[in-house]
Amino acid sequence: MTKKVIATSLVTATILLSGCASNQPDKAVLKPQTHTIKFSEVKVPTKEYEKRKITASPSVTVDGKEYKIGYNAILRSGDQVGEGVFGQIFDSQGNPVVGKDGSPFISNSNDFSSLLPVGDKLFMVSQFETRPAAMYITELEQTENGHLKAINTKNIDLSHLNGLWVPCAGSVTPWGTHLSSEEYEPDAAAIKANGSINPYYDQMADYYGGDLKALNPYDYGWTPEVKVLNEDGDVNVVKHYTMGRFAHELAYVMPDEKTVFLSDDGTNVAIFMFIADEAKDLSSGTLYAAKWEQRSDKGAGSADIKWVNLGHSSDKNIKAALDKKLKFSDIFDKIEINKDGTCSDSSFTSVNTTMGAECLKVKPGMDEIASRLESRRFAAIKGATTEFRKMEGITHNPKDNILYISMSSIEKGMQADAKKGKYELGGNNDIQLSKNKCGAVYALNMTTFSTPHDMDGNKIDSKYIPNSMYGLVAGTPDKSIAGNTCSVESLANPDNITFIPNTNTIIIGEDTGSGHQNDYIWSYNIGEKQLTRIQTTPYGSETTSPYYYNNIGGHGYIMSVVQHPYGEGDAMTKEDDMPNKAKSASDMRAYTGYIGPLPVISK
Repeated sequence: MTKKVIATSLVTATILLSGCASNQPDKAVLKPQTHTIKFSEVKVPTKEYEKRKITASPSVTVDGKEYKIGYNAILRSGDQVGEGVFGQIFDSQGNPVVGKDGSPFISNSNDFSSLLPVGDKLFMVSQFETRPAAMYITELEQTENGHLKAINTKNIDLSHLNGLWVPCAGSVTPWGTHLSSEEYEPDAAAIKANGSINPYYDQMADYYGGDLKALNPYDYGWTPEVKVLNEDGDVNVVKHYTMGRFAHELAYVMPDEKTVFLSDDGTNVAIFMFIADEAKDLSSGTLYAAKWEQRSDKGAGSADIKWVNLGHSSDKNIKAALDKKLKFSDIFDKIEINKDGTCSDSSFTSVNTTMGAECLKVKPGMDEIASRLESRRFAAIKGATTEFRKMEGITHNPKDNILYISMSSIEKGMQADAKKGKYELGGNNDIQLSKNKCGAVYALNMTTFSTPHDMDGNKIDSKYIPNSMYGLVAGTPDKSIAGNTCSVESLANPDNITFIPNTNTIIIGEDTGSGHQNDYIWSYNIGEKQLTRIQTTPYGSETTSPYYYNNIGGHGYIMSVVQHPYGEGDAMTKEDDMPNKAKSASDMRAYTGYIGPLPVISK
């Protein structure tokens, strides 16, 4: 049975652009659905054996016709298929990274996996969210009934990019490439003389045989793009430095093939937008960051959105700066911030970002470099909002031209406080909302009525420019069921999301610890305001990177990755104790698979 959910505040206000008042409605009016889609609901796992398995909807009804579906694993971490072991980590010389006991390091942090048809073949590019990280390319076989089977997998060499760092979610570009991410960029301001920053960063030294000084923190925190070149599975991988360096959850390219929205995961982060100079080419363009101008604090809140221009650059220019091995002190001057959040020197700007409250000043001639190597700090200096908390997935409703972004938790910098705390000190304090650790999914309306401009009055060459943002659906705090701090009939820490066009349906994954004891994937019908639970996953796992494909060889798929079973704590079990709940080491291997096969949904 589907659950009726009251959407959070849909109130949005007008915004002035180009001197004209917005005529956009307060509430987005959705166009009539072309198709209907309804998944059979999965119940909340309550018995011990239910909490240890993956359960997915056994059927889906499209336009009144029922189809049998389910969860199908393509590969699990550690599986050997053909020439490779899925998830094995290698160093810069191509040698296996090993643990303290000398055994090969096999990552159970499977994350985004793309499906990429190339000629007559189908490939899957998969990334593993570790330090050092890995990408694998897997050739798939598609059976007549649509099921996918791995026939060969191999590691992708990333040594020409100095390795890969914590790739989280991703997307597929309109031109058929895998767009990756590097999350939780290292704080270059904190690096010590021996090359260390903290244990989290120092683990990356395994890529260079343990040599910390071989690492450059500015090599990590970017947007990699993978192109499969031919049916042999050869690939080309680049990092797009012009799209900025921050805690990339993912980048999502709009239908114009130029406008890209980029989510920034963590505490006190920003929403970024990139406009490429040329379609299908992300190597140069202009970067922007959002300014939240609050209109309402009801539910998950609503605001006008304006855009701060961070300047133009190119991969080539920023790569040249990286090759110089610049340090933080080459880019910024920094002084201690006062206890009241001010700077003793008025030429400095007080900011509050993931790295905390700081007084910063960009050194002369370094604006372009600062805008890319330290994008969040630079955005804060320029006046953008850096108060968002755990910004995760992005997807787009093309018929109604609405963008959706999930916020895993509404707290800390987003929270309204009687007096400024550590997350507001020195910052704008733009966002003033009620705390909701269960999180929400937001809708962003696009500007369609006039030529959009940034806050400096410069034209933005795109029709995909959000001018308002409002809570669409939120989780509900509820501790009535042991092991859960959010209602089991509502969201808990929404993570990645994907949209099924022509159905008004968003698929919402969760990355929750104490919110739900077992992570769920939901189907949410926007028009009917209905949540339907379509997948549950084992203890200690998270549902990473659900991604919808409408037509791969005549079949549809919702990719669904179950990351690190028994690897993350919940409201009942500490993270360190979670592996003891697994019955065997094999239970802890991650799953890369899909919900389906689904029927193709026509336009």
